[in-house]
Amino acid sequence: MAKWGEGDPRWIVEERPDATNVNNWHWTEKNATTWSKDRLHQLFKDLKIGHSDIECVVDTVDKCTGEATVNNRKGKLIFFYEWELVLKWSGKLLKNSKLSHKGKLTIPNLSEENDLSDVEITVTIDESNDESETLKQFMYNVGRDRVRQQLGAYIRELKEEYSKNLILPKKGDDATGPVGATNANVTEVNNARNAAQKTSSNTSVSAPKGNSSSVGCKLDVRTLSMTEEFHCNANDLYNALTKSDMVTAFTRAPAKVDAVRGGEFVLYGGNVLGKFEELVPEKKIQQSWRLKNWSSGHYSNVTIELEETSSSTMMTLKQTGIPASEYDAMKTNWYRYYWHSIKQTFGFGTSISDAL
Repeated sequence: MAKWGEGDPRWIVEERPDATNVNNWHWTEKNATTWSKDRLHQLFKDLKIGHSDIECVVDTVDKCTGEATVNNRKGKLIFFYEWELVLKWSGKLLKNSKLSHKGKLTIPNLSEENDLSDVEITVTIDESNDESETLKQFMYNVGRDRVRQQLGAYIRELKEEYSKNLILPKKGDDATGPVGATNANVTEVNNARNAAQKTSSNTSVSAPKGNSSSVGCKLDVRTLSMTEEFHCNANDLYNALTKSDMVTAFTRAPAKVDAVRGGEFVLYGGNVLGKFEELVPEKKIQQSWRLKNWSSGHYSNVTIELEETSSSTMMTLKQTGIPASEYDAMKTNWYRYYWHSIKQTFGFGTSISDAL
């Protein structure tokens, strides 16, 4: 035991820069949630994304839920963040500058557990037509890269700026390096910086190539249109496409069908999935539709319109955004797994007069 007034140098902390947390041994935590929300709103306010005859803007953050913390344990920085974001965007073709289209970008899984390149970003539009589908495809192929750059900036700033002073210098160390850290801790901070910069650099935006019809998109997509006659009334066919028990019957597998605006559907063991965007009973069904094996986040737009005649119902389907590699099989699969199966299951392929 040291005598009073002499002190044991192992226990003297009053003159140490790291005070009572000697050698940064104890766990310390800094809540970054409020700062993160403010910074994400700043990064995605009026973010312009354009090329050639297209002009798009991420207008604002519509939803920002989650949390973020920075922790120090034994002189090492540990970052935790988990965010779900919904961004509003708008765009127009400059050749028709008076007409603007709106949509959303959804980011459900921004976290330290996922590489930035693996973060899912889905693109949707409020109303579907030829112009809005062109803009949607542009935002999918070019806009998502720009969004990832902004997310990379947030991660980099969280690791470089917000973590300042969390690691305190030891006695005798020069507080010269970034965030006032010691030489050993400078390495830790630099490692965090380099990782963030590397992630950000991997998301640079490539200038679109190709002709105006593809708007320079990296993903080659096609549009499918088809018409089919069903010998039933429009209400019966509408129910066959929206009622869970009827969908289960013609797909011959358990089906999840929540036929409300924004409701999800999952068919054929999860191989077909998407959301209902618009429903008009007996008239129209609009869906964001994809196959499980398509590129992450890519959805086609399916519009099914029903027109009842005196003896049957004419069904017209238009599907935009089909990956070119899937196009040839798509028409065959719609007929085989939807229209033929519906007719066979419910008897909609034979008119009443023929049956008699």
